[in-house]
This record gives sequence, C-alpha cells and structure tokens, in this order.
Amino acid sequence: MLTEIGQHVGGKVISGVVALGTIGAGIWFWKHPEHLETIWMTIKYVLVWIGIVLALPWATFFLTSWVVAKDSNVAAVLMLVGYLVADAIVAFCLIGRIRGLGGFTWMILLLGFLAAAVYNLKACEHQAERLEEL
Repeated sequence: MLTEIGQHVGGKVISGVVALGTIGAGIWFWKHPEHLETIWMTIKYVLVWIGIVLALPWATFFLTSWVVAKDSNVAAVLMLVGYLVADAIVAFCLIGRIRGLGGFTWMILLLGFLAAAVYNLKACEHQAERLEEL
C-alpha cells in the first residue's frame, strides 16, 4: 500500500516537474529565438558527425581486409587510430575552432571520441570475423 502511494505521488511530482520544465523552455525560447537556432544547429552538426562516424568503417571496408591479410596488431592499431583522427578532424571542422572551448564542451567531445573509437573497434571486429568465415 505504501509503495503504491509513493509511486502515485512520485508520478505526480515528476509529471509536474516535466510540465513546468516544458512551459519554462517554451517561454525561454519564445523570448530568445536565437538560442533555439543555436540548439538546432548543434543538433544538426551532431547528427552529421554521428552519420560520418557510423559510415566511415563500412565505407572503407577494404582497409579491414588489408589489415586481416597483414595479420599484424600494429596495422590494426594504426587503422583504428586513423579512424579516430578522421572522426576528430570532422568534429573540429564542424565546430569550426579548437580554441575557446569550455570544459563541458571538451568533456562531451572526449566522450564522443571514446564512443566513436569503441564503435570503430566493434565494426572492424565484425568485418574481420566475416572475412575469416569466408
């Protein structure tokens, strides 16, 4: 019984917070439309970067087959570092600058680069497994 009351009250509190946040955001962006444009531009750049990160290992599948044929860890590391450098170059080109970025932006960039590196590793592992099956 106590759990049900807690869930009911918690649900009402969370609904109220979400409603107030939505109303507050609506008022803020109504009074400051330039901030809304900045948010949409940022979302557009992030989606473009994610698309490039997702497509890069698959567009360059021939590199994975070359690395598998080499049977060298050094070649594999160089390929993955190359993918990471390419991802970073694209990110900095989309941002337009390196200097003047805040700590939060650097943290987000580093997390994005880490996620891109893990994705590149998993995509290349998948490609290598498929090549070994053939």
